[in-house]
Amino acid sequence: MIPARYSASRFPGKLMKDLGGKTVILRTYEAALNTNLFDEVYVVTDSEIIKENISNAGGKVIMSTKKHECGSDRIAEAVENIDTDIVINVQGDEPFIDKVSLSKLIDVFKQDTYKRIDLASLKVEITNKEDIENPNNVKVITDVDNLAIYFSRSVIPYHRDQNIHVKYYKHKGVYAFRKQALLDFYKTPMTPLEASEKIEAIRYQEIGKKIKMVETAVEAVGIDTPEDLEKAKKHLNL
Repeated sequence: MIPARYSASRFPGKLMKDLGGKTVILRTYEAALNTNLFDEVYVVTDSEIIKENISNAGGKVIMSTKKHECGSDRIAEAVENIDTDIVINVQGDEPFIDKVSLSKLIDVFKQDTYKRIDLASLKVEITNKEDIENPNNVKVITDVDNLAIYFSRSVIPYHRDQNIHVKYYKHKGVYAFRKQALLDFYKTPMTPLEASEKIEAIRYQEIGKKIKMVETAVEAVGIDTPEDLEKAKKHLNL
């Protein structure tokens, strides 16, 4: 499932911008298809413009009927009546999909014999002080089994004892869900900590869902600004 809004506060209409002769959203859709990891790939949107773009290219689109605050809500509405076990959320502004990382997320559920894991998501180590302190980078801390303990825009953990080596991880917003976890999220109002931090992963934790974090070394080329689009064009031409 690729949630796709036309409006974006930092870069309006970014998903319909040209990237080497195709729109950003179409390149993302085709990249997801080309991984051959999924039984079905859909773009989920409330935009007729995006729908037309994907449909004209032979792609599959599900139109949202309600207004949604986050990608999980948009996807939950879309899959509510679809017979599926696992749902993968691929961001519409990441046309260079990392197949290896997505495979690792899927493997979490293949190995979860007793179905104890509700979600799987990605984390990447960050070492630059500016990146660690940047509130736009959501940090995550985990337990010894790599289950998420908490997500925050603040610096976590706090490095009080400088003699102890600490690693910092940024949360990448790529999720794999059990369908029921997604529906439980959808039926639960925004929770207090989620509202405070503006991080949807926290709602899953506040309602008792277990999130398995998978480390990756790959930093996706996401498109959040016009400058990112120019970088993506250069990346495409490599």
